[in-house]
Amino acid sequence: MKRIIFQVFGVILLVPAVGMATLRFENRNADGPSILFPGGEMVSGDLHTGPEPDWAFTNDIQTVELQLNNPMASRLIWILEAEGRPFIISGYMTTVLGKLWKEWAFEADRGNNEGVLRVDGVRYPRRLQRITEGDILDGVSASLLQKYVGVPAPGADAISATRAGIEAGESWVFELVPREVN
Repeated sequence: MKRIIFQVFGVILLVPAVGMATLRFENRNADGPSILFPGGEMVSGDLHTGPEPDWAFTNDIQTVELQLNNPMASRLIWILEAEGRPFIISGYMTTVLGKLWKEWAFEADRGNNEGVLRVDGVRYPRRLQRITEGDILDGVSASLLQKYVGVPAPGADAISATRAGIEAGESWVFELVPREVN
């Protein structure tokens, strides 16, 4: 009887695990990420040319697609705007989950930081520049609290606490700096 129970339990675990692995494998070369899985190179969409846009339009967008060029992979990620500049944030960086799940942030911090941001079908060539200090972190913290935490008018204490978490390395902030495409 134990053997049958173990076999049934094994099948119940094996089928979803194989299904998830197959879906992840199939999505690795897709044009962008899916909701659950990273994707491949983002090739569709117009390539932005001209002056920098007013990034305030991203205040109404929850997630964008970000592709790093080395390794070539894309994912969905939160976007913030502060002082007219675009930023992305990666949380849980001091946790085991963060170290496993946020491999892209470690790659970008090591220098593999060139990629493409795709927002509403438009691709923006970018370089990710990690920000660990400076007054801009107050604006990034306020934007994070308003957009993703739901604090309509964050006070100085909340902004200071969020900034302290960034400065301590619990969350990493990257500015999406324009780059030239060859």
